[in-house]
Amino acid sequence: MSLIIICIAALCLALFVGGRIKRARERRELEQHSIEPETLHELLTANKKLRVFDVRQPLDLLAYSEVIPGATRVPPKEVAENPLLIPKEEDAVVYCTCPNDKTSREILLRALSLNYSRMKILRGGLGA
Repeated sequence: MSLIIICIAALCLALFVGGRIKRARERRELEQHSIEPETLHELLTANKKLRVFDVRQPLDLLAYSEVIPGATRVPPKEVAENPLLIPKEEDAVVYCTCPNDKTSREILLRALSLNYSRMKILRGGLGA
């Protein structure tokens, strides 16, 4: 009986530790593919070749009507259905205004799974 309890406890501990490791890896990956608003501003004012995509949800557009100059509006549902709307071979930044940049992160994770390497998300979206 005590052996079963020890095995169950070890399994629970392994699942807990494994989950923490996975979340830490995802955080590091997201950090690697994030850009600060100030850095984006510097790149845009220096006329660096960079595409910016506004992937806000429709209700977020009503709440935050500001748009980064030159940004292309792409509804997140359309990006999910056709990721190639954001070019794979160009430097790109996606942004939203949802809590924790949820939409941008989802799009980034999908893009990374499709071997995109030149996409970043704007940390803090327009609310930064």
